[in-house]
This record gives sequence, C-alpha cells and structure tokens, in this order.
Amino acid sequence: MSEMVLSLRNIVKHYALGLEKLTVLHDLNLDIQRNDFVALTGPSGSGKSTLMNILGCLDKPSSGEYFLGGRDVSQLSEDELSAVRNRRIGFIFQSFNLLPRHSALDNVAHPLIFRGEKLQQRRAMARQALEDVGLGDRVDHYPNQLSGGQKQRVAVARALVGQPDILLADEPTGNLDSKTTETMMQLFENLHHQGQTLVIVSHESDIAARCKRQIILRDGVIESDTNQATHGGALAHEL
Repeated sequence: MSEMVLSLRNIVKHYALGLEKLTVLHDLNLDIQRNDFVALTGPSGSGKSTLMNILGCLDKPSSGEYFLGGRDVSQLSEDELSAVRNRRIGFIFQSFNLLPRHSALDNVAHPLIFRGEKLQQRRAMARQALEDVGLGDRVDHYPNQLSGGQKQRVAVARALVGQPDILLADEPTGNLDSKTTETMMQLFENLHHQGQTLVIVSHESDIAARCKRQIILRDGVIESDTNQATHGGALAHEL
C-alpha cells in the first residue's frame, strides 16, 4: 500500500468581510500519496490558491484536520508551521522569487541556513541540486545572467535541496515560453519517475494533462478527481 503524504479531513476555510463571512473551501477531503503527480486546476475563484496555501502550511484552515506525514499540522503555531515548511515542503513560484544579489548556488543553499547546515554542507547540497536540474555549469551565475527557464530551474533546485516530502508548484510555467515550458514539464516528469511527490497548480489544460492525476476545484469543493493511464492519455478511472 502506498504511503500517505498528506490527508485533509473536512477542511473549511472562511474569511471575515466586515459583518459577512466568505467561505472559500467547503468541507473538503483529500488524500495525496507518495509519488503522486497531481494537477490542481479550476476557474478563477475556485479556491485553488487557498487550498495551496493550506497544503503548504502558509495558512491554517478555519476548521478540519490536516495531516502531513501523519502529523496533524492544522493547529500548529506559526513557528511550528515554519519549521514544517522548511523541512517537509518545497515551493516553486511563477515569479521564481530568487534573491537578485545572490548566485544560483547561494540561492539554492539559502533555505538550508534555517536548518542549521554548515556552510560547506550547504554549498555541497546546493551544487548537487543544481547538477540534478542540469545547471551544474551555472552555479556562479546571478539571476540577471540567466534565462527564464534557467531561473525556474534554479527555483526547482532550491525547492528540492532539502529533500522535501512534497513539491508544490504554483503556475510554474506561467512566465515561460512554449519550448521552455516543455523542458520544465520534462523535468517534473523525471522527478516524478524518481519518486518525488508533486502538486502543480495550473489553469492550463495542457499542463494538467501531463500530470498523472487531475483535481478540479469549483466553488470551494472538489468537482472531480481523476487518474490518467498515461500523461495526456485517456482517463483510467475516476476516484
């Protein structure tokens, strides 16, 4: 039986708007197993970003339980959530979020500072992560010396350097041209084949079709959750 990476149970998220209460997620349940390759899609306002923030421990649910690696993280303090994010979750953002005055190597090594790794170990781990994404010859380059695709590869390396349980990518190809997007999706597919668990938020149907599993949100609920026989292929079954 596959190992469960995360489980959401009866998750509700609402925000106060003056005297009104806006509910964004409604009694949502979700399981993601190790080595899942998930596309999270849905129209604007469907709750994708809110769900992604909860999965990434950037926000807390209003009610319900969130188990990450078997631990209920839904009621942790901000400091505890920060520690969980640093050790268990890798983030990839559409805008790369690289430090402009740091080299590719130092950008990738940066999250390891908060894990207490020594400088030599941080640099060795960062160099290996850059090698793994095909940027071993760009370790000393700064962001303004890199193409959009190379910047995104640095961002992927930074997300992977701590060997996270799950990789969360928010519109990771949104700023890339079609050729670079193809290269990036091949990289994600390779990571999946190597055993990495990935969740990609995307509004692009062709990106979602490359993932093994597609989850469609609408109005704060899961409208459909399907596994595909092969990426871009016919649906194998509906959960």
